[in-house]
Amino acid sequence: MSLLADAGLVLAPAAPVAGRDTAVALPWTARLLDAISAYLPVLLMALLALGTWWLVKNTPLREAERAAAPLLHVPDYTMSDFMVQRFGPNGAMRVQLEGDRMRHFPDTDTLEIDRPRIRALMPDGRVTVATARTALSNGDGSEVQLSGDAHIVRLAAEKSEAIEFRGEFLHYFVNLERVRSHLPVVMNQGSTEVRADAFAYDNLTRVVDFKGPVQAVFAAPTARPR
Repeated sequence: MSLLADAGLVLAPAAPVAGRDTAVALPWTARLLDAISAYLPVLLMALLALGTWWLVKNTPLREAERAAAPLLHVPDYTMSDFMVQRFGPNGAMRVQLEGDRMRHFPDTDTLEIDRPRIRALMPDGRVTVATARTALSNGDGSEVQLSGDAHIVRLAAEKSEAIEFRGEFLHYFVNLERVRSHLPVVMNQGSTEVRADAFAYDNLTRVVDFKGPVQAVFAAPTARPR
């Protein structure tokens, strides 16, 4: 044995040095932070996906096309002491419309006119003049309903006499050169006068269709000199 053993001395094993091959227990907070750090990218991706879903869920969709609100029968503009002229493709004036007051209704695209005065120039050069207390016209003035002391006269030309119609209501189709009424009317041409309960006149065909009881006064033929 060694001298130390002979002297009665016993050597104890040396204590382990800290940090050398020895596991040290970490606090739970440190372990939690390590776990969070390890899963941080996954958590960020999950939060991003959740945020995207929330935005999609709460973003208002584009509002569907609303049904157009029905237009009210209220004038959108008025004119006083007005005159409107319309021209044909060749630049010649076709219709001149005047009146004391005009109201335009957008729901029906119609014109209400007080004291209308219409002057229409036909392709053959003949002029037609129409007047009344009131009138209801479509937007382009090609169809006019005359009410109250309505009067339409197709002025005389070189080879034809003037022809006129009078009544409380006359429906005048300007472009078609037609006049009609469901109410009593008086037609005059030269010395001839016809009264009827209703009628329809087509200037292009030179045909007049009278309805109901009809009274007519025809001028006597002029005697030819011998």
